[in-house]
Amino acid sequence: MFLRIVADSFGRRPRHKLLTGAALALGMGVATAALSVSLDVGDRLAKEFRSLGANLLVTPQADSLPLEIGGVDYRPVNAGAYLPEADLPKLKTIFWHNNVIGFSHILEVRVSSSTPRWSPASATFVRPAADGDAVLIGTWSNHPVALPEGGKFITGLQQTSPWWRVEGSWFQDGAGECIVGKAFAERNGVIVGSPLYLATASSDGLSLKVTGIFTSGGSEDNAVVTSLSIVQQYVGKEGLYRKLYVSALTKPEDDFARRDPKMMTPAEFERWSCSPYVSSIAYSINQILPGAEVRVVRRVAEGEGLILTRVRMLLLLVTGAALLAAALAVGASSAASVSERRTEIGLMKALGAGSGTVGFLLATEQLLLAFVGGGAGYALGIILARLLGERIFGAAPEPSLIVFFVIIAVAAGVTILGSALPLRRASRYEPAPILRGE
Repeated sequence: MFLRIVADSFGRRPRHKLLTGAALALGMGVATAALSVSLDVGDRLAKEFRSLGANLLVTPQADSLPLEIGGVDYRPVNAGAYLPEADLPKLKTIFWHNNVIGFSHILEVRVSSSTPRWSPASATFVRPAADGDAVLIGTWSNHPVALPEGGKFITGLQQTSPWWRVEGSWFQDGAGECIVGKAFAERNGVIVGSPLYLATASSDGLSLKVTGIFTSGGSEDNAVVTSLSIVQQYVGKEGLYRKLYVSALTKPEDDFARRDPKMMTPAEFERWSCSPYVSSIAYSINQILPGAEVRVVRRVAEGEGLILTRVRMLLLLVTGAALLAAALAVGASSAASVSERRTEIGLMKALGAGSGTVGFLLATEQLLLAFVGGGAGYALGIILARLLGERIFGAAPEPSLIVFFVIIAVAAGVTILGSALPLRRASRYEPAPILRGE
């Protein structure tokens, strides 16, 4: 009898049920899309943020006193100690090795530059006097690194500085090639394919072929970048480097992440170490690189955290607004339904039905609508999430069974919350005044 009454209610009042189901489907659709994107947005944005550059800087611990302003290291390029290149494969052995997506180490030297010019008289290229000082940067372009556990990891400047725009092509490691900054090229009249002569006061000259002109938007636009092995051999520092830039996928830091690990309890330290905070990754790297000091590039890390927090807050506000609208729509539809069924409720009570039975009957009807509307909303939300993911991040989030159950539970909660006042009013109806038509 109970199920028959519920089925009869759906058959005799389809308009109210359709409106309630549609309101729930729209609200749950927006909630599903926001939740699906929110679960996926952390990893997606973390990968997108890597285009901002490396977020960790490694320098020798025995270096000169640091001089850093606004996240930029202003120490002289030739000052301080050096670190061994042989330790670099250890970066892929730390706990968060999968989060380390790239690293590039550099060795810099101050040089004098000149561009050989053609001499018609001798039909040869001649080297004129130096055009001016420049910085020669040695690094990897796109270099395979043999890992301790087997396999290879491709890394270099193209992974840690993906925003660099190169006109021409990148240099090949060890091939006597280089790329020059746009400002340097304009100042010295360098073009792609031309030879470049570099020299220091204490060493012989170095001749390189220019394969590209790059734009970085930073001080590197006045530099010459070539293979690290060439610079190491040129300055007599084989197997050594001065700085290491590491690009790692991280989660935004909170107050817990900024605490001093030395002041944490063992349980807190374990929780901190097992979270991909940029500070915990820096701590892990510091443990496996002896004599190194690992610092967080704050302007990059803090920018990532701020943007990600705001995106998630926006998704939360949109979800909250959608759920509130769904609850109001359900409440209005439920109030109208209870008002229309006033006589029916009075008759049930006159025949012996208690307030609890009447309330349970009406709540069951609303919960059935919640399950139907929540299921339809989940399907609609998955479509919307795919559209948002493909348009914004270039990849759609995968459907999740956990999200489905969460949405069904939220739909039930919103329905009960929106119907609470009409159901309470229905349970208080007195049958006598209703049957007398009052």
